[in-house]
Amino acid sequence: MHSENDVIRAENISKRYNKNDNFVLKEIFLRVKKSQFIALSGPSGSGKSTLLHIIGLLDVQTEGTLFVEDKDVSLMSDAEKTDIRLGKIGFVYQYHHLLQEFSAVENVMLPQLIAGVPEKTARKKAAALLGNLGLEDKLNSLPSQLSGGQKQRVAIARALANDPILLLADEPTGNLDPETATSVFGDLIRLVRETGMSAVTATHNDDLAAKADRKIFMSNGKLSEK
Repeated sequence: MHSENDVIRAENISKRYNKNDNFVLKEIFLRVKKSQFIALSGPSGSGKSTLLHIIGLLDVQTEGTLFVEDKDVSLMSDAEKTDIRLGKIGFVYQYHHLLQEFSAVENVMLPQLIAGVPEKTARKKAAALLGNLGLEDKLNSLPSQLSGGQKQRVAIARALANDPILLLADEPTGNLDPETATSVFGDLIRLVRETGMSAVTATHNDDLAAKADRKIFMSNGKLSEK
């Protein structure tokens, strides 16, 4: 059963890393619709990161089929997958992974430059994204000069730089204090709503998860709707 409204469709996805290992993911069925914000919760080791990596084309399932915009990923070349990751999927991790020798604005320019956007255009867009996150006075600051919340906002801006249709966030506020976490998560939701993209966010924070359109719980590699 497919729909033009699906950004991602996972059908019977299972994953194990070696044939004698237990399955990390077991018979996952998941549809992510356009403009839908999904919160993915569950204990550490339940398979949340593995699922995000498969959806984000960073890993490959052992069984099952993954569709991106109704296209079977298994039929794609590595180059096609790379193009999708670069142009259609944004990633935010628990740790910001900013390049330390580059300023905030340069970190946000980088994915655009890789995609072939002219430098002047990339800089203008990066500055606008950072400004929308309250960092207009930090454009030329290095990561070492930023607070934890500011670094994570730069990471969010970088994830949005190429106008993805899907944002994947893995514990994006896990390293932040509660007040900063609430603020950063609020910005994340606001930007998802403003842009109309879809998002899947893994989080341990039930208060933050409650703000999503759907709450999905993962335990022992299986999904259940909350």
